[in-house]
Amino acid sequence: MIRLTKSMVGLLMMTLPLSLAPNSLSAERTKHVLLIGVDGVRPDALKTAKAPNFDALIEQGTYAANTDIIAPRPTKSDTVSGPGWSNLLCGVWSDKHGSLDNDFKSTNYAEYPHFFARLKEAQPTAFTVSLSTWKPIDEKILSAADIHADHERKDKDYVASDRAVATQAIQVLEKHDPTAMVVYFGQIDEHGHKHGFHPTVPEYIAAIERVDSHVGEVMSALRARKNFVNEDWLTIVCTDHGGVGKNHGGGRETPEIRNVFLIVSGEAAAKGVLDEPTYQVDVVATALKHLGVTPKEKWKLDGKPVGLK
Repeated sequence: MIRLTKSMVGLLMMTLPLSLAPNSLSAERTKHVLLIGVDGVRPDALKTAKAPNFDALIEQGTYAANTDIIAPRPTKSDTVSGPGWSNLLCGVWSDKHGSLDNDFKSTNYAEYPHFFARLKEAQPTAFTVSLSTWKPIDEKILSAADIHADHERKDKDYVASDRAVATQAIQVLEKHDPTAMVVYFGQIDEHGHKHGFHPTVPEYIAAIERVDSHVGEVMSALRARKNFVNEDWLTIVCTDHGGVGKNHGGGRETPEIRNVFLIVSGEAAAKGVLDEPTYQVDVVATALKHLGVTPKEKWKLDGKPVGLK
């Protein structure tokens, strides 16, 4: 039997590749989630657009190509943004959160709140951020955010609004330590309503490409964080609906409206295409799982974690 002295062990550890040597920092890495919401993006249009930053996130994680915006049980919600973002941010379907359209008259966010409230319940010191360009997210759905801002402009210039969101997101990543951060871009949906939701519509594709550049800026700021080496970020990209023609309402039976995508990206993500059905409500369950939060039974969440190793 060969006995190694302490000096021999130390020399051996110095010669091991970093991937094999024990790393005290890896055990201390803090968990973080960046949720990027892009409104009204058809999967076929995302594939058509020149979107290297979205492509990189897909390459570095899981792409779910069969994400459903409608519950597998009877519900009455329309295929519009109110129910969509409520599903995505609350982790339950419309028969619980109560958002059936864009009027927000029957909502029950007190019982089924934005997932920031759930995160804060489990981790009171968690720091949360929400930046958006659609006012109802900030005024109606959002709860328990330490920093939040609505950048929707009165002139409805969503190109300028999205630029403002990206700028503030970069500033937040430079100055703060968000546990969970939601960044929402709205111009793609706006151009779909103006010009058409289809991969052959130049204006619609151009909007996707502009948002892709903002995503690149935000991801660069994330990777440039001073403590990034000690952080474990999971990035989730989701959308609320697709579209046909210049609309998306009344699309419960229309695949181009109902079937969207989900990206789960980062070191903690599995790699490849997930063919099994996924749902909008899976976003919250996935974020909480990565952050080390075990959902309480009383929360009655509808989703399941997807795309994680």
